[in-house]
Amino acid sequence: MATKTLDDLFYETLKDIYYAERQILKALPKMARAAQDEKLKTAFQDHKEETEGQIERLKQVFEIIGKRARGKTCDAIEGIISEGEEIMEEFKDTPALDAGLLAAAQAVEHYEISRYGTLRSWAQQLGLKDAVKLLEETLAEESKTDEKLTGLAKTAVNSAARKAA
Repeated sequence: MATKTLDDLFYETLKDIYYAERQILKALPKMARAAQDEKLKTAFQDHKEETEGQIERLKQVFEIIGKRARGKTCDAIEGIISEGEEIMEEFKDTPALDAGLLAAAQAVEHYEISRYGTLRSWAQQLGLKDAVKLLEETLAEESKTDEKLTGLAKTAVNSAARKAA
């Protein structure tokens, strides 16, 4: 068996996040439809557009390393999305639905932040300066989305769920 390198790990992780982003792109419209709070709905819709741009940047990173853009099943994101779907079913039409949706969305964001931070660090190690810039741009967007969701949780969503209890 050939020795695996950081290049190999970078490529495998890139395929993982590419798959994850494509699954997230499919899940966001469902989450937006399920959300009751208008600001949360809008946040999901905005993030869908942002995710489309992130997928395009990932394709550029694949080009930089001379590989075809393709995904590899990501069990982690499958699990996180599945949990979000369970929340939509179990808490449908309840005051706690939005708090659950927001928590599921933040789990997704934290996964993405972890992946993009790692990929950026590895790209730096590998001397992939153009890839570093693309990954940093996406990492900044993911962090900003997480901050926005935290703000919604603190200012509206969580207190609305509690007041209704």
